[in-house]
Formats: sequence, structure tokens, C-alpha cells
Amino acid sequence: MIKKDMLIGEVISKHPEVAEIFLEEGIFCIGCGAANYETIEQGLKVHGKSEEEIKNFVKKLNKK
Repeated sequence: MIKKDMLIGEVISKHPEVAEIFLEEGIFCIGCGAANYETIEQGLKVHGKSEEEIKNFVKKLNKK
């Protein structure tokens, strides 16, 4: 199960199929150095996403 406090790089490494969801949402962190120390929640907040949007994003990741 993917959670918002997981590192982006870790999630992409374990679940490469979700990379397209990040890209569709305009979250290009998957290819930058920040992915190795930034959580999903931190990455999405930097991109202006609300708590509700983060929650929905994680749900979407888990459906993939």
C-alpha cells in the first residue's frame, strides 16, 4: 500500500507503473534528485496541492 509519507523515489522504484500518474498530475519529481528524500506529501505540497488533493492522489496511486 502506498502512503503519503513514502519517498517518491521509493514508490517509483517499487511501483514503476504509477510514474504515469505523477506525470499526468504535473508532478515531475520522479526524475529529479528530490525524489530520493522527498515524500509524496512534501512533493505535492511544493506543487500547491491541498490535503484533499494529496489524499485523492494517493488513492489513485493505490488503484493502479
